[in-house]
Parts: sequence; structure tokens; C-alpha cells
Amino acid sequence: MVSDASEASRQAWPALLWEAHRWVPSTSPDLVSRSVRESHRGSYRAAVPPAIAGVTPVVSSTALALADEASIEIARFDGEMGVEIAPFEAVLLRSESASSSQIENLTSGAKAIALAELGDRERRNATEIVANVRAMRAAIDLADRLDGDAILSMQSALLADEYPDLTGRWRSQQVWIGGRGFGPHQATFVPPHADRVAAAMADLVGFMQRNDIPVLVHAALAHAQFETIHPFPDGNGRTGRAIVHAMLRAKGLTRNVTVPVSAGLLTDTEAYFDALTAFRAGEPDAIVMRFAEASFSAVVNGRQLVSDLHDARARWQTEIRARQDSVAWSLVDLLLRHPVIDAPTAQRELGVTAANTQRAIRRLADAGVITEFTDRKRNRLWQSTEILSALDAFAARAGRRGLTR
Repeated sequence: MVSDASEASRQAWPALLWEAHRWVPSTSPDLVSRSVRESHRGSYRAAVPPAIAGVTPVVSSTALALADEASIEIARFDGEMGVEIAPFEAVLLRSESASSSQIENLTSGAKAIALAELGDRERRNATEIVANVRAMRAAIDLADRLDGDAILSMQSALLADEYPDLTGRWRSQQVWIGGRGFGPHQATFVPPHADRVAAAMADLVGFMQRNDIPVLVHAALAHAQFETIHPFPDGNGRTGRAIVHAMLRAKGLTRNVTVPVSAGLLTDTEAYFDALTAFRAGEPDAIVMRFAEASFSAVVNGRQLVSDLHDARARWQTEIRARQDSVAWSLVDLLLRHPVIDAPTAQRELGVTAANTQRAIRRLADAGVITEFTDRKRNRLWQSTEILSALDAFAARAGRRGLTR
């Protein structure tokens, strides 16, 4: 259950404690200036996260009401998308993954992301965003077992290709946020010492597995505790936001699509990070309200994206000359998931012959639905400019303050 702070005696959410640790730099002091060495002398303070597995959250009636209203909007949006025949689940999953990456300052256009999905590794940010799509999908696939192994699998899906040595286990070294790379003394936040991570994560899993807390409140608090523990050397932010979607799916609030909550958080990332700070001080309202407000923005933005895709498909309906059972229309739906295609990918995804694939591509190209942009005879690529524009517009709205219901 969740207590209402306006009615219950004020039992604040437990705040962080702090403990001192001796700093032993991993980088040779000879490689940095004397002033840097001097600023990192002496012990540093690391957070000690409280145990929360058995804590009853105390949240204000205002925050509870906002979270309840946002939950209704999420469920309505999920239901609307569930009756659609077009593959919007994949579109929204990619959009959420890109937005979550953007919070980590990994930005890339829709075309670059689509090319990375086809194996182009020239654009590092786009490749990492595609990895985040895998992590989000892993989170949803593992929603039926919210445990430590599932969280490790989510982070592995994110980083295994590029940094396999950073996956498969909790971190074994101190990490910190902000400040200098040499040491934690000037950091804005120092998560718990590595020796505390395993126990803190076991406690968090116990909290996540409860069924007596409203879903959005539950997901917001679990996310904030995960970010506080920071159990990995890299990928904490994106894994932590993937956990939110695993919880929304596990608790039944979403069943069909990934609501792009990270896109909502992007409208005011400063407020998001301030809410995490308040949570660590024992004030849970801010993170609950930030997730609720982000959900409203996400639904508005998601509906606009789906509307743009509907409009594009409606225009194509009048421009494509093909029977309704033609492979061309299957290719149209594929474009919503893959706005940049090559012939082998289209053939594999559609499960048709090479000849039928080429015929469908020609029909869509003749209708102006797709254009070839490589200007070569082999390994040609086609793009849907309308779909790419709709995805880029979604990303632009996500980074803009003031999205309203």
C-alpha cells in the first residue's frame, strides 16, 4: 500500500546516509597536474542507500492523484495502439530508446539510426541507440521475472557488443557522477561503494517484486533507487529507464506498446535530475510527479507521431497502384518499422521471393513512397522520407518544453 503524506504521520522516505572511504586513484598521479592531485587528497564520501524492500512509501495526495491520472492516460494510449494493425509497437520502442539515449547526450537522426539497424557502424551514437533498442526489448521480454539476472541481461543487451568486459556482473569499482575523471572528490553525486552494490540490488529487487504499490509510483521509486545505487560501470541511465518499462509491463499497466516516457522526461531533464536529488534526500514526491508529468507529455507526443504515420499511409493509399493483397502493402507496413531498407532485409522480413521483393520496391519507388539514395548498382538502399521526417519531428518535440495534454 501507499500512505498519503497528508493523512499519515510524516514517515519520510528514508534518506541516504554517507560514509567515508580512502581514495586510491586508478590513474597514475604523475599523469595529472599537481592542483588536480591536491584537490583529490584525503577520503571521500560515498552514499549508503537505505533498505527499501519493506518500506511503505509516503507520497502526498497531490502526487498520488497525478500518478493515478497519468496511469489512466498510459492505459488508454496502450489500448488505442493495441487495436492498430500497423506496427506502431516497434516505432514507439525505437522512439523511446532514442529518447532515453538523448538524456545521456547520445543524439542521432532517424536516418542514421535506421542505417545502424542495417549494420552501418560508422556513426557511434546511432550504433549505441540501436543497442538501447535491444536493451528496451530485453526489458520487456524479461518483465515476467523482475530479478537481478534480468537486470544484468538488460545491461548486457545494451553494452555487450561494444564493451563486453563491463557486462554480466555488478561493478567492482567506485563510480561517480560529475566532477573530474581522476577521482570522486568534486563529483555532484557519489553512489555507494562497490562492496555495498550486491546487497543494495537484492533489496531493490525485493522492492520491485511487491504488488501493493500503485504501478507508476512503484516504477518511479524503483527507478530512482536504481539510479542511486548505480550498479554498473556504464549504462546505468538507459538500463534504469528500461526497468521502468519492464515494471509497467509486469504490473499490467501496458500490454501492447512502449509508452515513450523518456521522451516526456526530455522536455525538462533538469527537473528530472532535481527529482532524483530530492528522492535521495528522503522526498519521493518529486520523482513520482516528474514521471507522471513525463507520461502525459509522452502520450501527447506519441499520439502525434502515430497521427503523422497514419497521414503518410493514407496518402500512399491513393498513390500506390497495387492490389490490397500485394506484397507492396506489406512493404508499406515494414517501412513504419524500418524507414531505410535494402532488398535482403525486405525479403527476409516479408518472407517472399527476391523477385516479389524487387517488384514491391519498384512499385513504391514509382509512387514516390521511397527513394533510392546510394546511386549505385549493388547494395542499394531506399528511404521513406516521410517516415524519417515524422521520427525526427517526434525527437524535436521531445526536446522541447511545454508539451501539453
